[in-house]
Amino acid sequence: MTKIAIIIGSTRPGRSGEAVARWVHDIATKRQDAEFELVDLKNFGLPHLDEVMPAAMGQYSHPHTRAWAETIDSFDGYVFVTPEYNHSTSGALKNAIDFLYAEWNNKAAGFVSYGSAGGTRAVEHLRLVMGELQVADVRAQVALSLFTDFEHFSVLNPAAHQEDAVTAMLDQVVAWGEALQPLRQ
Repeated sequence: MTKIAIIIGSTRPGRSGEAVARWVHDIATKRQDAEFELVDLKNFGLPHLDEVMPAAMGQYSHPHTRAWAETIDSFDGYVFVTPEYNHSTSGALKNAIDFLYAEWNNKAAGFVSYGSAGGTRAVEHLRLVMGELQVADVRAQVALSLFTDFEHFSVLNPAAHQEDAVTAMLDQVVAWGEALQPLRQ
């Protein structure tokens, strides 16, 4: 069965990303077409990129990199849950992505973003990065506004239509994750 990681893209204290990711996971686990797992960057303790060799070489010298690589390699696709900080994604997520190369290749990705402008600019940057990593990013995305999908800018309370947006994005990630499987073999 197709396996999709829902990656919490922030490690910041008081982050909203964990609540957003759990909400997405709750919607996803009602599906029968794939397995979904939460992956929290916070649990990997990745320092600022500390590998001597470029990720494309696949020669990881640190246990934290090998654990991260093993986790990422086990999935067919990803849903990146990202905040928008200064018109981009979080430094923690970009750093985690940069640790690896081949583990990302020929897989699918979708995005759930949040911020004052729905996090859309963070996703624009992530789409560029995904292209370099040979990840097929899907068109459908979920953009949560701090003004309308959160109470007091901090408590997740998404508008009803957002669940449909999650479903559409997951439909595409699962389909593309399955379609790309022959390229991963």
